[in-house]
Amino acid sequence: MRQGPVVVVLAAGRGVRFRSGRSARAHKLEQPFGDSTVLETTLAHVIQSRLPVVVVTTEALQARVTATIAARDVVVLPGNGDQQPFGMGDSIAAGVTARSNASGWMVLPGDMPLVQPATLRAVAAAMPHHPVVYAQHRGRRGHPVAFAAELYSELARLSGDEGARRLVARYPAFGVEVPDGGVLLDVDTEQDLERLRGLHSAHAGEAAVD
Repeated sequence: MRQGPVVVVLAAGRGVRFRSGRSARAHKLEQPFGDSTVLETTLAHVIQSRLPVVVVTTEALQARVTATIAARDVVVLPGNGDQQPFGMGDSIAAGVTARSNASGWMVLPGDMPLVQPATLRAVAAAMPHHPVVYAQHRGRRGHPVAFAAELYSELARLSGDEGARRLVARYPAFGVEVPDGGVLLDVDTEQDLERLRGLHSAHAGEAAVD
């Protein structure tokens, strides 16, 4: 029996662009963010969505991930740091094959801490009707990007850094318009991190007032 759609959180990237900056000592996913870190905030939102999750990560980040996510829901790729030989395609394939009985897979990079639980649920709701679904904000395509079970074989064969772009281009893709600007925002550089921290603080302040 197939289970429902699973969120595949990608947390195995090297973060090279970020690590070339002043904060080179720590991976971008471990950077402070609000009361937590970038990755832990992303994971907290996934947990709040109540959707099943599998996290693909490295040995270097395993302890931090398993502090939030059950070990059975974590896939650890060998190697880490600058020696990490895997790209986004490898990470997607690892997460998908770890949950091969899912009805579909929602791919969410671990460096997108502003994506809200309601957005994940909205994309999941559209998945039964389309082979590819993605969140969009004001007409701009973002994450997560979701794939139906019929694409399992192609997802399982992904490798390298390209990820699933070819699949998104090859199959009819449906955009779910959401009010969540976080679907467009990831942490590539230190400037990105500072911008997202500011947006997160502003949102937290608005919530406190409400």
